[in-house]
Amino acid sequence: MDLKEMTYIVTIADEGSISKAAEKLYMAQSSLSQFLLQYEAELGTTLFMRTARGVRPTASGTVFLSHARQILQEYHRAKCELWDIEELKGGQINLGISTFRGTYLLPSVLKRFHERYPNIHVEITEKDSMPLEDMLLEGLLDIALIALPSTRLKKQIDFLTRDEIYIVAAKDHPVFRYVHRKENGRLWVSLTDAAKFEFILGPPRTILGNIARTEFERLHIEPIARNTNITAPFAAAMARAGIGLAFTYQSCIVPDPNVEYLCVGKDGMSLDLNLAYPVGGYRSKAAMALAGLFHEIYP
Repeated sequence: MDLKEMTYIVTIADEGSISKAAEKLYMAQSSLSQFLLQYEAELGTTLFMRTARGVRPTASGTVFLSHARQILQEYHRAKCELWDIEELKGGQINLGISTFRGTYLLPSVLKRFHERYPNIHVEITEKDSMPLEDMLLEGLLDIALIALPSTRLKKQIDFLTRDEIYIVAAKDHPVFRYVHRKENGRLWVSLTDAAKFEFILGPPRTILGNIARTEFERLHIEPIARNTNITAPFAAAMARAGIGLAFTYQSCIVPDPNVEYLCVGKDGMSLDLNLAYPVGGYRSKAAMALAGLFHEIYP
């Protein structure tokens, strides 16, 4: 059992699909399928149950994966410590960030990081905050930018900034009949009034989708919701085009002369944007240097 083989097995488990794992590993699906069959034959047990929806670990697979993940984590930690001895002259950081935020926040940080540390590679994983938290708990990431009041990570959280939540509305949307202006000039609308119109809500498994639904429930509002399984960037784009209302973050605002970003209620809504680290994991100098740049650019 070598590291490459363990990486294949862990990737299959993480993706829940041989075809998706093959794509991520830059392999042909037939090659990965053949590898798995041969590997299971060598072990004398079945690691994955094949279903119409993909694969899931068997009891034996779950045991194997637990050991494989631990070995891969220790190997990565050993490499990080060796790279630290070389004082940031090389190495790799596994960074997790949401697709939504990565589009707007990450390019400027990465540009400056690569200027300072040209020989350190940043491997990026794009997922929603909840799956990223799971990956941190499994030790699969060195650092992640997440938006949630995490209880599972606790002391592994480094506060970065507050990120306000806005309602995206085209300027000709009828919601403006209910919009108010604050003393500082910012526009706001109550969620009760906004709920008179159709919303494009993201999935409940996402932070933004979950927060929106929780707030609607708190106010005993049944929203008029459509397209509830599309991504937050897609929902915001549709709202900018005048197709309903959507929620977005201040950090992800796209300037548009035909669009307004409305505060949710007079007092607004926001959540913490945090840098998070693996529980009990080694914090490499490279990961901390990247964290420092986030604080430098987004103080």
